[in-house]
Order: sequence, then C-alpha cells, then structure tokens
Amino acid sequence: MPRSPFGGRHELGQNFLHHRPTIARIVDLVRPTTGAILEIGAGDGALTHELARLGRPLTAIDIDPRRVHDLGRSLRGVRIEHADVLRHPLEAPVVVGNVPFHLTTPILRRLFARPAWRHALLLTQWEVARKRAGVGGATMMTAQSAPWFAFRLEGRVPAWCFAPRPSVDGGLLAIERRRRPLVPATERVGYERFIRVAFTGQGGRMRPIARRLARGDRALADRALAAAGIAGDALPRDLGPEQWAALWTALKRA
Repeated sequence: MPRSPFGGRHELGQNFLHHRPTIARIVDLVRPTTGAILEIGAGDGALTHELARLGRPLTAIDIDPRRVHDLGRSLRGVRIEHADVLRHPLEAPVVVGNVPFHLTTPILRRLFARPAWRHALLLTQWEVARKRAGVGGATMMTAQSAPWFAFRLEGRVPAWCFAPRPSVDGGLLAIERRRRPLVPATERVGYERFIRVAFTGQGGRMRPIARRLARGDRALADRALAAAGIAGDALPRDLGPEQWAALWTALKRA
C-alpha cells in the first residue's frame, strides 16, 4: 500500500502527531491518573516513547503491522500489539490515543461499551471534541452518554502539528467514567431512546417536548420541568447532564 512522504498511510487515517509541546501536554494530563495505560493508534511511537517514561505498565496498539514491527524493535518494556481498536477489549484503566479522525465516532462508541477503563484522553477531530465537551451546547450523542461519562475539552491542536497534515484541526478530549452514574446502567437503553425523542421530535422548546414525553400529561410535564430546574423555553442543547437525568427520573414511567 502507498505511503505518504511522511510515512503515514492515508487509507488507515494516519496523521502522526509530531508537535512536541502537544505530546508533553498529553503526558502531563495522563500523569495524575493511576494504573496501566493503553495507547491506541501508536503510529510511529512519538507519544509512546514519552508515555513509557511515566514508568507504568504500557500497551500500545496499531493496525499497521509495519509500524508495530518497527515500534517493537525501538521500545523495550512496552507491550506492542498489532490490533484493531474497534475489536480490542480496551481493558486498561487509562486509554490514550491520537485516533483516526474518520473513525472517531465508532471508536467512542466502542469505548463507551467497554467496562474496564476509568480515564480516556483522545486526540480527535476538533469539532467532535468541542461538541462532545458541550461547548456551544450539548448534542444528542453527548446527552445520551453523559449520565455515565464526564467530558472535558483540554485544548485545540492545529492541523500543522500533524504529518501528513489533515484538513481540519484536532482537539484534546478528556473523558472520565463517573463513579456515581446519574442514571442506573440498567436503564441505559430506555434513557438513550428518551434523549433521541427529545432531540429529534417536534416541539423545539422543552415545554412541548416534555409534554410529548409525558404522553400529553401537561401537569406531569410541568412538574417534571420545575423539579429539574428546566425553563419551558429552553432548547435541548441548553440542558446539563443532571437536568436530563432528573427529567428522565420524573417521566420514565409516563
């Protein structure tokens, strides 16, 4: 398969991070966490070498067998695996990676489905990182996962920090599994459906949306909005995770 002049393979979505200050920033964000580290999309190992300096158990995976071979020869004391992140068990407490931008959403879905990790720090497409962190308002996908995960935007990474240079900037997205979920895991399927209806149905503002979710019971809908501290003229994107969880609790049996 053809390689770019910089070594990254476009068909694998490889855009290697070479900006040393950003690499140092990632390591600094990982440092306060505890436990073994899993790096996804290790590529040429620029981040892998720096993570190894933390002195913690480290596994690095990549889908490119040649990169895995080269990295295995240059690093000692690090487990290097040829693996597809979409099939990997992701069992380490800490997951770090510069993910292929075109696979960001599938990788996030895979991550959310795995139970072992506690902290994740992903370098994703800027718009994905911004939206997931709720900058400018929450999206449906963020609202669906927020009862179990907290998102934080840790900075923008210009496109020139990568080689080959992508067409868009990257963003550092930190994700933490909530120690105390806002909604029980057993209710996840119903909650996600509830959020989908709220974001995609007719109504626009929260008062008509709540009345629809309450199956037309206006009194119940108004009580639920008041209990959750939600203004009737608010938009779905304006609500925080705690408000959505409170609204679900009040209306889930409607």
